[in-house]
Amino acid sequence: MRTAGFAAVAAPLLMLAYGVIRWFGRQDGVYGPGLDWQAAHMANLAGLVLFVFLVSGLRRLLDPGWIRETVIALTLVGAATSIVQFVVDIVVGLRAADKAGMRELSQEFHSLPGVDLAFYQVGPQLLYAGMIATTALLAYARRLPWWSAAVVLVSSLLPIVTLDLIPLAALGYLLALVPLWRQIGVIQAPAR
Repeated sequence: MRTAGFAAVAAPLLMLAYGVIRWFGRQDGVYGPGLDWQAAHMANLAGLVLFVFLVSGLRRLLDPGWIRETVIALTLVGAATSIVQFVVDIVVGLRAADKAGMRELSQEFHSLPGVDLAFYQVGPQLLYAGMIATTALLAYARRLPWWSAAVVLVSSLLPIVTLDLIPLAALGYLLALVPLWRQIGVIQAPAR
């Protein structure tokens, strides 16, 4: 549970780092390829990997059954497809000399049958839908207050409005998970 506890803090903070670096990187009108592109994507990639550990830890807080297993599996599929997406973006950023080159290399990947649907349209959305469902299940089990699930819902929807809201979404995830910190080992219970 220690890794899940670390991930409960670090995953949202890395998502925050991605959003902030991305925002600053876009201010000069040239975002990618370059150091800002790579730093932002590496931060989010690390955060996505930590979401796998977080979700695994949250799984242990839920009652066993097919609902838990289905929600957790879909969430992990979402994390895996998001990881693939970010690895591809990092590789494209490393291989391309400019934005046009990035579009061309990215299009090669997107043009493979099923790739756009699996790794861009549907797959990554499962991570957010799964986090909403997981926190709702935790709230239903009284492991989280109702507002945590509501904050995760709103935070998951913010990037749909504009990706510039990713930092706010990340802070929402961090806030929503605070009530779980003792349960998953972020804060140690006082000795008796």
